[in-house]
Amino acid sequence: MVDLQHGEPWDVLVIGAGPAGALASLDLARRGLKVLLVEKRSFPRWKVCGSCFNAQAQAALAAVGQGHLLESLGGRPLRRLRLGLGGRETTCALPPGRALSRSRFDQALVEAAVSAGAVFRPLTTAQLDAAAPHTCARTRSVCLRQGQQQELVQAAVVLVAAGLANRSLEQEPSARTRISPRSRLGAGCVLAGAHSHWQEGTIHMAVGRQGYVGLVQVEDGSLNLAAAFDRALLQECGGAAAAAGQVLAEAGFPAIPELAEADWQSTPALSRRTTPLAGHRFLVLGDAAGYVEPFTGEGMGWALAAATAATPLVMEGTGSWQPAIERRWRQLHRQRIGRRQLLCRGLALALRHPTSSRGLFWAASHLPSLPQRLLRCP
Repeated sequence: MVDLQHGEPWDVLVIGAGPAGALASLDLARRGLKVLLVEKRSFPRWKVCGSCFNAQAQAALAAVGQGHLLESLGGRPLRRLRLGLGGRETTCALPPGRALSRSRFDQALVEAAVSAGAVFRPLTTAQLDAAAPHTCARTRSVCLRQGQQQELVQAAVVLVAAGLANRSLEQEPSARTRISPRSRLGAGCVLAGAHSHWQEGTIHMAVGRQGYVGLVQVEDGSLNLAAAFDRALLQECGGAAAAAGQVLAEAGFPAIPELAEADWQSTPALSRRTTPLAGHRFLVLGDAAGYVEPFTGEGMGWALAAATAATPLVMEGTGSWQPAIERRWRQLHRQRIGRRQLLCRGLALALRHPTSSRGLFWAASHLPSLPQRLLRCP
């Protein structure tokens, strides 16, 4: 691997070019910091995701001068939630949002970060160095690997935004990821062509006894499908396509013949929590920090909000790193992200039980403004 920046330390090294990592890189680079953004996959790439951007996500983009991005990329306005449960369905209003494919959004955000001055290195994995850092050290060592080559680089601050399957902290003695025993697994696909039944501007959500399926039209008219299933359902059905078909049928939604031929991707267990969220000269953000089953664009909102929240602490930490920075990041993350994740965790638990599921359906049917109020909660 070519020696990056002639061996000079970076102000910030960002691991993972998803929404959290790319937006953080953009924000920090435009403030004049030397930023290296590394990503294990090549871009553009498709990723299992609901492709929905809610008000929290849009506010985070606007905060770094990218308020126009979703619209300029053709993101389709979202206004409604169509909920199907037990053969019945109801439609209610949502706070304004947009639907845009992750492949187009992620690529554009990385390009914006590069335009702002960040250096982007795809097909590169990164891991914090195993050597115990000295608390007085001005940088943190990170091992980069590209194929069979590797290199040790230095950065004043490392942002770990490497997603659900994050392995960048494996050599960090105190780092732990706890996965909920009942966590569902994510799966998704993209269905091309006309889909007249699945109205544009609407998130279609089918709720079954062992999972749920969300569908939304994105910028090119294709139908993005993202689902969460119990492990038992995937085993019984023999895969995600049949599991999605069963959930759609339970909800009373029409069958989608193309499911069997679709190119499906899956995710690791969704519900997880990483500790610590910060250590000597590093912060953890995005999906790598912890995740629960999201709804109506919440996952994207968490990632982008975390990126903007981290900026002041990173700016401070590139100079003198103090343990107070780690404490403040844990507090900020709990305030900005943890509270909203708690709401989604409660909804996910409620949807697992028939009685509470019917109660939520009744509330959505008779109190159509309730979803708006819930999703606007800070």
